[in-house]
This record gives sequence, C-alpha cells and structure tokens, in this order.
Amino acid sequence: MQTIYFAFRNKPSLLKELVDVAIAGDDEPVPTMDRPWFAEVLDAPTAESALAALTAGTRRTLERVAALTEMARAAAATNPEIREFWPDQADPRYSVISTAAMSLTEKPGARTAVPVEEAADIIYAVLSPELYLVLTRDRAWPSGPGSARPNAPRTSG
Repeated sequence: MQTIYFAFRNKPSLLKELVDVAIAGDDEPVPTMDRPWFAEVLDAPTAESALAALTAGTRRTLERVAALTEMARAAAATNPEIREFWPDQADPRYSVISTAAMSLTEKPGARTAVPVEEAADIIYAVLSPELYLVLTRDRAWPSGPGSARPNAPRTSG
C-alpha cells in the first residue's frame, strides 16, 4: 500500500490516473485526437465510414472507462479533492465528438440538413458512457466487436 501512495500521493490521484489510462488504453501521454483510431475517423472517405470508425473507437474506450466514469462522477460529488481533477470546464469528450462531427458532416453521404452542432449533440448522447452502461450492464447487451444484441425479453401487453 505504501508503494501506491508513494507513486500516486493519494487516492484521488490514483483514481485520476486510472481514468486517464482507461480512456487512452495505455499510459502514453497522447491525446485522443492524436491517436491512430481517431485519425481513421478524420481520414475516412465517407460519412458512413467515419461514423463506423468513431463508433468502433469509442466502443473500445467505453469498454475500459464507462464504469470508472460513473464511479469517478459519484466520488467527485462527495469529495472536493476528486472534484479538483475534473473542474467544471469544457468537456474533453465533447471536444473529441464535435471534431469528429465536423469532419463527418463534410464527407460524402452526410445528411446536409443536420447542422454540425446537432450532429455533435446526437453523437455525444448516443456514444455516452451512460447509454453504454444502460445497454451493456442493465440490458445485458454484449459489448465486444461483432457482438449481436441478444433477444430482448418480451413483455406482455
């Protein structure tokens, strides 16, 4: 335990590092928008292929970080030291999503009637950690690549 405190100083610092590594998938100090999977989104030739690359990259990230995000949010609500790591400022996830939305709305196959800001908001909601947890944890959808949605329980009515 002393080694952990030596390396991370305290539990909030450890939680911050855990979330950061989970988001990135490694401990390299490379921002999401400089990662190869995000370059695939920007370089995709069509809106459909850009959205597929964004969805795949985000799914891999959410597999690692969705539950941690929920835990960090709950911990930040009660612990001021943790809140300091995630101040009330621009959401980095929204910055990534809005950059992707801007790119994909300029590609062939994009719906021109949907403004960039609206596309970003829709993608932000659909690719959120909260919805990911609702579907994978609460509704038992599989999360891995190529997974098919299980048969939904039938309700009488």
